[in-house]
Amino acid sequence: MRICLVTAFPPSGRQLNEYAFYIAREMQRNPTIDLTVLADELTDYDFATDAKGNRLGVQPELPGFSVVRCWKFSKLATPLHLLRAVRKIQPDVVWFNLIFSTFATPEHPVAAFAGLCAPALTRAFGYYTHVTLHHILEHVDFAGAGVSQEGFFRFGSQIATRALLAANSVTVLLSGYRRTLIEKYSARNVVLGTHGVFTTSPTAPDLSSRGNPNHRILAIGHWGTYKRLEILMAAFPEVLKRVPSARLIIAGANHHTKPGYWESIRDSQRDNPRIEFLGYVPEEAIPDLYRTSSIVVMPYDSATGSSGPAHQACEFGVPIVCASIPDFRVMAADEEMAIAFYRTGDPVDLADKLVTVLRSPDLQRQMAEQNFLAGVRMTMPAVVRNYLRWFELAQRKKALEPMISPHIPLSRRTAWLRSRIFRHARNGRRVGVVPGAAMHIGEHQGGYEEETPGFSHPR
Repeated sequence: MRICLVTAFPPSGRQLNEYAFYIAREMQRNPTIDLTVLADELTDYDFATDAKGNRLGVQPELPGFSVVRCWKFSKLATPLHLLRAVRKIQPDVVWFNLIFSTFATPEHPVAAFAGLCAPALTRAFGYYTHVTLHHILEHVDFAGAGVSQEGFFRFGSQIATRALLAANSVTVLLSGYRRTLIEKYSARNVVLGTHGVFTTSPTAPDLSSRGNPNHRILAIGHWGTYKRLEILMAAFPEVLKRVPSARLIIAGANHHTKPGYWESIRDSQRDNPRIEFLGYVPEEAIPDLYRTSSIVVMPYDSATGSSGPAHQACEFGVPIVCASIPDFRVMAADEEMAIAFYRTGDPVDLADKLVTVLRSPDLQRQMAEQNFLAGVRMTMPAVVRNYLRWFELAQRKKALEPMISPHIPLSRRTAWLRSRIFRHARNGRRVGVVPGAAMHIGEHQGGYEEETPGFSHPR
């Protein structure tokens, strides 16, 4: 199967590039997949700096991947450049890995909208098109995300959402998102997927490496918009009074719209030796960063989808303390994560929740084990395997459709397709159906709905 993955991709510093890397790496391991990444053009990333505040600049391409950098951030011509690349490669599937600001920031709304129309364009030219949509704007706090002119962007986002739903199929990563798309947009091609952890086998937590001698509290992300550090800086002195062995680790780059943000916070905390600012952390250093942390803290004002740091905490079995944001409560419930929620914007409650976990070895162990088990259930191979099964089912449906007379009623065509697919299954031919999984062949855009641990449908 030939797949084009449209996404920001390392060494790009833009959002979702890390997630795209792990998806691509997993597909590269599959000998039946011919993968080409259609990525953003590389530029100097002023927002990404190391611990000393030095800009990282343009990094070399990652070895082992076929990457075509064919589109540019904030450019109106992005859909045409993508279509030109797709027509040259002639893939079986065009897979978009998106948030609403993948192609441009709110400062360039027309370019952002044009990019979000690219999935509809590729489908119109006959290519099977899938979108993994990491957030929907109905669930985004625009004020918390630093977006002005909320009415204008709400209206534009509804049109953009309808354009995205013109793809053959769409995956969202929170059950609330799927309900909203069904109820508000009457969407019939949306499935609930799993964000997943970034590994084949999550690392069992080694509690002996935590709190020995320091309890490391890790905050990691792209800082400056809805992910902010002021509340955490206000809470940490109280944590330190009650848990003198606490140490705060701030890791990650600035959000690409907020260069210099975390450096300004670092400069305001120079007199506190118990706070360490790492800046951008290379991928190879991430495992040790998580393994030695007692808590991952998420001091956010709002959310724009399922959380990457929370899933990495599950990968390494680390307890989580997080702002009480509706999307994160849904994430915790959907994926059975152990998260202690504090009142959003309240540094006193944040300090209390951190101290409660740090002072209780039993609670730390319980939360670590629960998050580790959550990570085991959603490894990246399982996540990608479910996408590939979905794509294969769509291919088989497309191959079978010309064999059915258009004069046969739709209900009989559906029954015929069902019998053909299960006949292949009985004959031992691989059709992408998971043993024990329920499969519904629906009369809706997008074809088959497959219920597996990676693609579940809430009832």
